[in-house]
Amino acid sequence: MLICGMANDRRRDRERAERRTLIVATARRLAEEEGWDAVTTRRLSSEIEYSQPVLYKHFAGMEQIAEAVAVDGFGELAEAIGAADVTTGASDALARVAHAYLAFAQANPAVYDAMFTRSTTLRFATADTPEQLDAAFARLRHAVGRVARADDADTLTEVFWSSLHGLVILDRAGRLRPGHVTERVALLVDRLVGP
Repeated sequence: MLICGMANDRRRDRERAERRTLIVATARRLAEEEGWDAVTTRRLSSEIEYSQPVLYKHFAGMEQIAEAVAVDGFGELAEAIGAADVTTGASDALARVAHAYLAFAQANPAVYDAMFTRSTTLRFATADTPEQLDAAFARLRHAVGRVARADDADTLTEVFWSSLHGLVILDRAGRLRPGHVTERVALLVDRLVGP
């Protein structure tokens, strides 16, 4: 009897995790296809064929769903940065990291919005910072740390990240000349690396 109960608990936990994953993936898909305004609990419940109360068993509301999308996005960004930061020359690796960051933002605009432009309770550098956020910062810091010399690597990483974020937002808004990404990244990396 105990074994049967444990198996049922594991099955319920697995089904709950699968429903949560489905909710987050569906929210992400809808946001990427139609924008965040199209993502409502009513629309999600219709898309995944579960009632709204089922959604609320997993998330308090849309803000928490968007935060879950953001957390997943930070994990993916950390992976993309890590894959780009190979052990060749530090400045080349930093340029690859910058391009990987910009490519991620371009390929996932709604996820990027969830990560950086939507209002959330997610915070960096706190005791309850999700590990995916820490991982994304750590991967950026690793790349920047290789060129930081005597500079404060954390602060330099924040400046690098801010610069990349600014490039993403200004490019999206059509405020930058098209076709000059490589030149911008090269200039940014040159300034960070120094003479």
